[in-house]
Amino acid sequence: MRALRGATTIDVDDRDHLFERVIALLEALFERNGIHHDDLISVLFTATGDVRSAFPAEAARKFGLGDVPLICAQELDIEGGTPRCIRVMIHVTSDVPRDQLHHVYLEGARNLRDDLPD
Repeated sequence: MRALRGATTIDVDDRDHLFERVIALLEALFERNGIHHDDLISVLFTATGDVRSAFPAEAARKFGLGDVPLICAQELDIEGGTPRCIRVMIHVTSDVPRDQLHHVYLEGARNLRDDLPD
């Protein structure tokens, strides 16, 4: 079992915009890591307190993950933190070595993990 991490931001707190950004994040994580639906164990989303228009898990269901355990939680409210940020941790079955996983950070979240290889 492995865990993949990723994050994105939204420009405005709008349901359609949130869906677009979350789906783009999931697509990038799936593509860069060769994930297939049957590899999924569960998906955990967090969002900053200024994200109120929709649950990120709703976007994941629209993406086709309705039969995968999904949960959302609120991110810690840290002074100076990235606003309108949605983070994800995907648990998958995989034999890929941990150092060959590709975590994905998009939009305003790109600067969150500059220690990770591209």
